[in-house]
Amino acid sequence: MKYYIVAGEASGDLHGSNLMKEIIKQDSDADIRFWGGDLMKEAGGTLVSHYKERAFMGFVEVIMNLRKIFGFIKFCKNDIASFNPDVIIFIDNSGFNLRIAKWAKEKGFRTNYYISPQVWASRAGRVEAIKRDVDKMFVILPFEKEFYNKYNYQVEFVGHPLIDGIADRPQIDEKSFRKEHDLGEKEIIALLPGSRKQEITKMLSTMLLMVDKFPDYQFVIAGAPSQTESFYDEFIQNKNVKFINNKTYDLLSIANTALVTSGTATLETALFKVPQVVCYKGSWLSYQIAKRIITLKYISLVNLIMDKEVVTELIQNDFNEKRLEQELQSIVKGEKREQLFSEYFDLEQKLGGKGASAKTASLIIGELKG
Repeated sequence: MKYYIVAGEASGDLHGSNLMKEIIKQDSDADIRFWGGDLMKEAGGTLVSHYKERAFMGFVEVIMNLRKIFGFIKFCKNDIASFNPDVIIFIDNSGFNLRIAKWAKEKGFRTNYYISPQVWASRAGRVEAIKRDVDKMFVILPFEKEFYNKYNYQVEFVGHPLIDGIADRPQIDEKSFRKEHDLGEKEIIALLPGSRKQEITKMLSTMLLMVDKFPDYQFVIAGAPSQTESFYDEFIQNKNVKFINNKTYDLLSIANTALVTSGTATLETALFKVPQVVCYKGSWLSYQIAKRIITLKYISLVNLIMDKEVVTELIQNDFNEKRLEQELQSIVKGEKREQLFSEYFDLEQKLGGKGASAKTASLIIGELKG
């Protein structure tokens, strides 16, 4: 069977790679061509385009790069037509993927979607286009199945792939890890400022204001695989902070606390049972637009899944030095910290057990083989 997979961003690359491994395990003759990143490349198949080439953040940035984006869309369509796959599997990345899905369905290709676009967050009217253009949707958040049911669209809840990724990762020796990265013996506060240059620029400077306020802790920046270490140097300068690139899971496994930019990282941090403050700040215009179209009570996956405020969210003007210090102080020790551990346990139960990637691959292959 021939599989064409389209993913964007670091999280799509991670989930895409795990899905590819399961497809190859269950279909040894699988021929896979994909848009993704380094992890998917390691899994096998043929890389067409790296997600780094398409990493545009926010409404303003997207508008400024429309010509590039439309060029990628045209190229993707031509490449799919040339490859002529048995199934196209879209992973998240809705702005790009839903355009390709519409074209693909019209051309008679089988269309599957793994990790739903966040239509439950904004522009729910897109559900009608999804029903029309996507043959099968595989969702990873428990509330998504109920959401789609309201629109008479039956989807498969397969569980969350992060549970597999975290459970199956190699365990590290903390003492050796600390020695390798010169971390000393202080408890660690991890800084996860995001993966795109625009968001790192917005987030990291404020996060680093905490370094001198918590001298008994070692602050460590989790570098994104999509960025070079030199990019972070302008923020670090002479501050007492360490930098570790592309080892976020290892860092979270030994961290006391974390400051996390909103996104998949909030859920990853929770699954590692690390108390966190969720932070978000965008450009003024992007935020004003988002505020008017996003219908959610929360921005972090942790709070959305639990349907209540489990972790504190500091958004836009609330993401400032004073508030950040207050919230961080409340979770490095004490009652709020203990409460978070309890809530994290309940969160994991809601997400289901292991096996999301294997289940999704099995359902896709089963449909193909009829």
